[in-house]
Amino acid sequence: MPEPRAAVRKMDAYSPPTEGRRDALRLDFNENTVGCSNAVIECLKSTLTADALSIYPEYAEAKRELAEFFGVAEDEILFTNGTDEAIQVLINTYIDDGDEVVLLRPSYAMYRFYAQLAGAAISEVDFSADLSFPLERLLDAIRPSTRAILIANPNNPTGTGIDAASIEPILERAPNAAVLIDEAYFEFSGVTVLPRIAYHPNLFVSRTFSKVYGMAAMRFGCLFSQAGNVNFLHKAQSPYSVNTVAVLAARAAVRDRDYVRDYVCEALAAREIICNGLRDLAIRAYPSQANFILFKAGHRAIPVRDELRRRGVLVRDRSYEIPGAVRVTVGTRAQAHRFLEELRSIW
Repeated sequence: MPEPRAAVRKMDAYSPPTEGRRDALRLDFNENTVGCSNAVIECLKSTLTADALSIYPEYAEAKRELAEFFGVAEDEILFTNGTDEAIQVLINTYIDDGDEVVLLRPSYAMYRFYAQLAGAAISEVDFSADLSFPLERLLDAIRPSTRAILIANPNNPTGTGIDAASIEPILERAPNAAVLIDEAYFEFSGVTVLPRIAYHPNLFVSRTFSKVYGMAAMRFGCLFSQAGNVNFLHKAQSPYSVNTVAVLAARAAVRDRDYVRDYVCEALAAREIICNGLRDLAIRAYPSQANFILFKAGHRAIPVRDELRRRGVLVRDRSYEIPGAVRVTVGTRAQAHRFLEELRSIW
């Protein structure tokens, strides 16, 4: 039997609980809870043919359209197979075995996953007890040897956000490191540093179509940086990793701006309903700038999750990272009321 690399042997397996969710109220993975725009479905119905599926993907037209939508040049955008591949390509491009990568804790699991897979030396900075962004501790953790810093803004699972101006000192402290700002939940926070790639050669920004656009099954994302960086990223990426169906769907999704606006408005209203409902139950909820809320269920975290699941409402236990914490995705106002009704009945 061949021996795997040491980095692989040391890793914990990542097995997200993704089976059997289709018929439940999906408030566990921060997906769009109502589905993608009808414009996406109609586009696929009218465009997909047997011939189209027999050809390797072509990206030129889509790249022009999405670059214009995001306000970047065509050579400043890389299509990726979800944000996960964006993280992987960045790590593969800039990190050698033993290189130092700085992460926040807790944060999105794939940052650590791909850093570990590369054999990186990982330095983790803990969030404050109130889950506010630990800017000063993060700055203190950056050293001349730091090669990459991976930050979700807003952060998952805490919902914590940082303003764009506060990201500047991070970029300045780490001029030789690849600094990724993962903006998976940008549409809900409204905070972005994407325009700043023009001024910072060490800045990388990622966006996903798995959240507000309702296309998690498509696996489509974008990674942005200065053109010279994107050229190197292309060299580290499989040439056809993004499939034709995802590209067609992404083009249709960005054209339907009304859908995105309406869903965001609905989600923000639902977020307020859940926050108020949790407060009425004397349950501590942490401030969130994303489409989810982290709340404290104490020793009841796992029983609450399991009983809600039995009632057809899926939430995510995060007590393995934050003792007693449960995360609930925010969808529509009706879904927020359903969640609170079920929670009240078991609390």
